[in-house]
Amino acid sequence: MKLLSFVIISFIFLQSCDDTLTNENVDNKPIPTTNVSFAEHIYPVFQVKCAFSGCHAQPNPSDGIDLSTWSGVTTDPNIVFPFEPDLSRLVWAIEGRAGISPMPVVGYTRPLTINQIQGIKTWIDEGALDN
Repeated sequence: MKLLSFVIISFIFLQSCDDTLTNENVDNKPIPTTNVSFAEHIYPVFQVKCAFSGCHAQPNPSDGIDLSTWSGVTTDPNIVFPFEPDLSRLVWAIEGRAGISPMPVVGYTRPLTINQIQGIKTWIDEGALDN
């Protein structure tokens, strides 16, 4: 009986340590209106909604756009133009502007929230820093 209790308690404890990112916990984490951090705010959104197998992750990121690392995100100034969100193709895609394929692809994952779109724009406006 003690062994069974130990196993059950251990299982519950280990399950509580799960820090897997999901759409729900990323969507429920607000991005601030200033001082947006790539590591804390932007990367988790990209990881769940963009940078996974078949999309914008290595080894073969779609359209050559790798959103799995800061350096991948910022390599091409046409994709992310620091301090200029309105000149960044990433912003055009997440806003669904005419002539650009909207991202994320409808039906593949949940769409970005308004807060996430604004957070990405703010991060770019603040220089697209590796912070």
